[in-house]
Formats: sequence, C-alpha cells, structure tokens
Amino acid sequence: MSTTFESYDTNATEIEHVAGVDESLYPKADKDRKVSAKDYIFMWIGDGVNLGNMTLGASVIVAGVATLNIFQTILAAIIAIAIISTIFALNDRLGYKKGIPYVVQLRMSFGIKGTVISSLLRGIPAIVWYGIQSWIGGTALNEIAKIVTGGTFNNVVVCFIALQLIQIVLSLFGFHAIKWVETVASVVFMAALIYVFGILLSSHSTEIAQNWVQAKGSWGLPFFGLIMVFLGNYAGIFVSAADYSRELKTGMSDKKRGSLYFIPITLSYGFVIVIGAMLAAATGVTNPAQALPIIIDNDYISVFVSVFIVIAVIATNMVANIIPPAYVITLLTKLKYKASAIVTGLLALGAFPWVLIQESSAKGLNMFILIYSAFLGPVISILLVEYYILRKQRVDVKDLYNENGSFAGFNPAGLVAMFIGAGAAFLLVELAWIIGVVVAGISYYLLSKYAFKGSSFKKGTIFEK
Repeated sequence: MSTTFESYDTNATEIEHVAGVDESLYPKADKDRKVSAKDYIFMWIGDGVNLGNMTLGASVIVAGVATLNIFQTILAAIIAIAIISTIFALNDRLGYKKGIPYVVQLRMSFGIKGTVISSLLRGIPAIVWYGIQSWIGGTALNEIAKIVTGGTFNNVVVCFIALQLIQIVLSLFGFHAIKWVETVASVVFMAALIYVFGILLSSHSTEIAQNWVQAKGSWGLPFFGLIMVFLGNYAGIFVSAADYSRELKTGMSDKKRGSLYFIPITLSYGFVIVIGAMLAAATGVTNPAQALPIIIDNDYISVFVSVFIVIAVIATNMVANIIPPAYVITLLTKLKYKASAIVTGLLALGAFPWVLIQESSAKGLNMFILIYSAFLGPVISILLVEYYILRKQRVDVKDLYNENGSFAGFNPAGLVAMFIGAGAAFLLVELAWIIGVVVAGISYYLLSKYAFKGSSFKKGTIFEK
C-alpha cells in the first residue's frame, strides 16, 4: 500500500483522471498553502469573537434568572475549550499531512456513497448558522442605518439580505479573503469587546452581581449540559478540521498546531461567552446586537461597535459556515467551488434565522445545537478511531479518490456505528455529544472487528487478513 506521496501535483493529475472531482477537492500542494501560524491564530480569534458565541453565553440567563453562576460558567467554558483544542489537534492531522478536505476524509470511514449522509450532517448545520450569524449582523447593520438616518430607516430584512450578498461575493475568493478579513476582525473587535467589558464593570456591576455572579446556579445537569452546548457549537468545526489545516503552511509540529487552536480559542471563545452572560445579566436581552446599544449610550460608539459586529459576523461565516458546506455541495453536485459558495449563501437566506435568534428561542437554539451534535459527536469519534487505532495514521490517499477502490460504496460499520451513537445520545440530549462520542467509538471498533466479513473497508486496517 502506498502511504506517502512525493508530489501532490502528480497525484492531483492521477486523481482528476480517476474521479473527475473539482480541483478544489484535490490534495493541497505545499506551494499552494498560504496560511501562516499568525494568520491561523487570527483566523480562530476572528471565528471565536462572534455574536453566536455571545448568545450562548447569554443563554445562562433565562427570564432574568441565572441557571449557572460566574464560576460555573467559566469552569464549563474552560473544560469545553480544552476538549475542543485537543480534538482539533487530533483531527486536523490527516488534512495537514495529506492536504485533503473533510469530505474526502469522510470516505475513509463511511465510503464514497456513505459520505453523502455524513457530509450533510456537517453542511446543513453550517448553513443554518450562516443564516443565524447573518441575521445578527443584519440587526447590527440596521442599528447603524437607524443612527445614520436619524431613525428614518429601520428594516432588518433589507440589511440582512444586503449583508448576505456581500458575504457571497467575499466567499468567492476562498481563503484569500479569509486572511485579511480575520486579521481586521480579530484585532479590532477584541479591542471593542475590552471596551464593552469595561463599561459593564463600571456601570452595570450591581445588576451583573445580583443576576449572575451571586446566583446559586447548579453543578448538576445544567452545568454539564452547558459544556455539551459549547462542544456542540464547535462540533461542526473541529469535525471538518481538515478543511482548515490543509491550508496551513507545512513544517509545523503537532504540538505547535495544537497551540494554534488552544490559545486563540481560549482568548476569544472564553472572553465572548463571559461578556454574553454579563450583557444578559445587565440588560435582560439575549440578542447581543440589541443588548450592546442599550449599555452604550453614545451614538458614535454604538456605530463603531455595530460596524465590528458586522465584520465579526463576516469573519465567523467565512471560516466556519461557508467553506465546509461549499465543499459538501461541490462533492455532491459536481459544481465548481464558486458556484457552490453562491448556493450556500442563498440557502442560508432560507434558514429562518429570525425565528431561531428570538429571545424566546434561546432554549430552542441550544436544543438545535444538541440535536445535530448528537450526530457529529459519533462522526468525529469514528474518524479518530479509524485514523489512529484502525489505520495507525497510514492512509492511501489516492484510493480515497478512486470510486472503484476499497472505499467505494457504503461502509456499513461506519454508518451503523454513527446511528447507534446518535440513538444513544438522544436518550439524554443534554449530554448528547459525549454520549455519542463514547458509544459510537466503541461500536465502530467492535463492528469493524467482528462484523461485515470480507468488507473492503478492512483493507489497510489492523483487521485486514
């Protein structure tokens, strides 16, 4: 079996001849990897500093009552971030070493046809989040328009559609656009959040203390449930880690790449979650785009903050919610990447984000995250068991593109294990992610070893005879 390729360019030609896939899905050549360590850090800071994460922080305040206090919230965030960073560093390795995207990595465990199911589990939630983020950004853009026009313009729908069209245009440039968008968003928006943090401490400390800091909270199911929500929020991103690591310049150790996730995610995700909870405690409003103008009684500063809410939304969507589903659409429809990016943006328009982002829908949004993470937990578990335990990090990449090779059709072990894990996860949806991970991982190992005798998917694994 061939496990290493001397030249990505040569392999890309062979893969094109065999599979006829769009070139955006070919293994990424070293010379085409333009993202440096600094760019990568800014990318994840820009992704973490977003209003969706702030809304999750705000969700600990329900109808003015905190389900968790400050210590429980921060500890839940730290635990979740540590797990997120670890899984990122483990699952990005195949994409980093071989340059393949997530939708091709999936073929290893689910088969070329089975990938249709597992890839949609990543693509659909990303498109919904694309719409949610854009609606929040449209709300902020509307705040700007109201201030600039003296209140004569007030139409969130128009702002939402306008912002979506801007993002569709930017998405056509792929990672080339991400580098500069993320750098601007991460640096300036973090500065804006520090300013907001200062206002909250200086002017709203009493409300925050009463409604959040001094709350009794719970160390039971709500605490662990929040960890699962945090993990579920990132479940779609770290499951498709290969989509990002394949763009990263080569020559970095596993330890260094791990730090490129842990440091920015801790800085951005942790900080934003805390501010979200503080905003909700101070204002009683769970939509950050509406809560921020309440605490900032200055039109000029409100415009400034709203501008960078819009930029942060664009930055988050560029990283997390456009490229992965665009790759999925490219794989399933054979469209070119740019056409798939346009389709992704149009689908996000129909995701009904104005329903999901309502204050009354905060619990519903959390439930949506838990439900799709019930499937994504099993997917990430199966991929890690496959790569590290069954294949010992040795994968014939060329065979992943061969529609008549050992990965052709469906891998019954992968699909059955995924549904077993998801089924177990739904027994206690608040802990869906971790239950799905454990059950699916064990199921996949046992099914790969004992079931489906003669399966071609055993080739190259420790169970090959």
